[in-house]
Amino acid sequence: QLQLVESGGGLVQPGGSLRLSCAASGLTLDDYAVGWFRQAPGNERERILCISKSGGSVNYLESVKGRFTVFRDNTKSTVFLQMNNLKPENTALYYCRVLGRCHGPSKTDFDSWGQGNQVTGSS
Repeated sequence: QLQLVESGGGLVQPGGSLRLSCAASGLTLDDYAVGWFRQAPGNERERILCISKSGGSVNYLESVKGRFTVFRDNTKSTVFLQMNNLKPENTALYYCRVLGRCHGPSKTDFDSWGQGNQVTGSS
């Protein structure tokens, strides 16, 4: 049974940084890719990046490229999202999702979501 625990959200000044974590249990995380998603009020949830099983391949949404970095520690079944130079426009709920792969929908994608972390970029 998959369980996801996310942490690290909060209020940050524009230009500041936050690190989110997504810890998974109930599966072998290194068998899966992990995507990070966000949803702002009134908007659809969108994928902002995805890291491959090995961690060697990352797909970034253009708007976060160069500011957000994802990395994983499979020994801890955890994936981290480092967010730098945060902007008010980045305010959203951030979620992780365990995926079968990064390059398209898969029958091995999981429907379960973490509780979400609120990230607010405000002065």
